[in-house]
Amino acid sequence: MRDETPALPTPRLWRHPDGITAVDTEYLHPGHAAAHLIEQGGRAAFVDVGTNDSVPYLLAALRSLSLAPQDVEYVLLTHVHLDHAGGAGRLMRELPNALCVVHPRGAPHMIDPSRLSAGAEAVYGRERFARLYGRIEPIAAERVRRTHDGERLSLAGRTFDVLHTPGHALHHQVFVDPAHRCIFTGDTFGISYRELDSPAGAFITPTTTPTQFDPDQMCASIERLLVCAPEALYLMHYSRVTDVPRLGAALLSQVRELERIARRNAGAADRAGAIRAELWALWRSLAERHGCAVSESRLAELLAGDLELNTQGLVHWLDTRAG
Repeated sequence: MRDETPALPTPRLWRHPDGITAVDTEYLHPGHAAAHLIEQGGRAAFVDVGTNDSVPYLLAALRSLSLAPQDVEYVLLTHVHLDHAGGAGRLMRELPNALCVVHPRGAPHMIDPSRLSAGAEAVYGRERFARLYGRIEPIAAERVRRTHDGERLSLAGRTFDVLHTPGHALHHQVFVDPAHRCIFTGDTFGISYRELDSPAGAFITPTTTPTQFDPDQMCASIERLLVCAPEALYLMHYSRVTDVPRLGAALLSQVRELERIARRNAGAADRAGAIRAELWALWRSLAERHGCAVSESRLAELLAGDLELNTQGLVHWLDTRAG
């Protein structure tokens, strides 16, 4: 009999403690974005999913771990930015028993993604949007579970607390695993590319998003995570970090410095250019002090997209504050 099982790619997997596996979503380049697959008692959940192009890698990860699509109970979305949630609709078609768990502000965009797509297309341009994300597929309303702050989910008896964490986006949430002292942070706890690790540990930077950055909210959300005293955090960009108190202090300091950079350049003729230049100088200096081994050109390459998005976020914050 001919094997009718569809061919799947070979996923890049990182096995972490407590049944957690990072799956590279192959977004932009390897090592940029990771979905996380949680296994518990033969059941599974994904935390964030990447884009439509990521879906075959997530399905391949299930197969690699001897799990079936019907074993997945949850698709847990930290927020609906398309690098995190663009493939959720397509993935949900393959997971017959899964619920998509999303912040109530984000849920309408998963059910009807037309406005989400239009907004992203305005940021990226039509051609780049089509190349990166394709058609964002809707999820049936009855398969979307809206969360409330502080609620508790159960996966085969393993509990996750949902905390709403604005700052990066108004519809951002995180998932706390209290028994294993870890948190799946989406973008609330910044980005930390493994290529920038040094003997001093992980290098971390905040991420502001183009439209909803708020420094006060972001600092409050970071501090809320620190109160949980986690031993490990799982970031989408990029996966597991420890030494949480040091990283939290670094993030809080940087968020306030980003705010100062924006305020200093509020009246500049080219605000975006001036903010971008100061932000790059800050990151370059911090990376040098941290002992990052990459060249300056490689550092610029790794942080180019984040530099642009953070610049947009700070400019938008200035405009919103002025309004």
